[in-house]
Amino acid sequence: MDAVIFDLDQTLLDRDRSLRDFIHWQCHGMLRPYLSNKADFIARFMELDANGTLWKDKVYAALIEEFSLTEWSVQELLNVYESCFCAFAIPRSGVIEAITHLSPHYKLGLISNGKSPFQERNFTALGIAPLFKSVIVSQAVGLRKPDPKIFLLGCQELGVSPQQAIYVGDNPIADINGAINAGLHTIFVTTSLYAECNNAHAACSDLKSLPSIVESLAVWNGYPP
Repeated sequence: MDAVIFDLDQTLLDRDRSLRDFIHWQCHGMLRPYLSNKADFIARFMELDANGTLWKDKVYAALIEEFSLTEWSVQELLNVYESCFCAFAIPRSGVIEAITHLSPHYKLGLISNGKSPFQERNFTALGIAPLFKSVIVSQAVGLRKPDPKIFLLGCQELGVSPQQAIYVGDNPIADINGAINAGLHTIFVTTSLYAECNNAHAACSDLKSLPSIVESLAVWNGYPP
């Protein structure tokens, strides 16, 4: 194996914790005078967000109506989210150790669905971006996981064949199925939302163990560790 390519949200980025910290900051700062129950606002934001499947313009539109935030527009709140969320970006436990261990031995890449440059800023905030040779965000390239073409583009940028690459992600459809259909090997990262994935080549519940799983997968496929 020559390359390991990663998903961002919930794989490298602890998105749930990062988002909750951002919302806490926003509702205890700029929105503090207008909210009587901040805990309800935070809980409702997380519910509407639905693990990132609903973009924040729609989330904020619903929150403005439900919490009578007439002093603020959707665009004003969205601008703060897009500009400031990266300040709250937190890596998943074990990510720094895993990337530090893998980077001397493998070419590292990122493939993330999402908006650009929003996702690039979040990734950079984790502090590991200099170790990556390729960073691809769906909006920037006009492709979106699980389309195999975005995985092939990632391999092309790293100068490896799909058979020489491992994709690491938490979504069974967008990440694992997409990468498999492109010919990559896969490691499924478990989360509270997706606890299992039957067709991944390997699974990882603790990212500190990721380097040993990558090496085992490489050996199993006939590559030197």
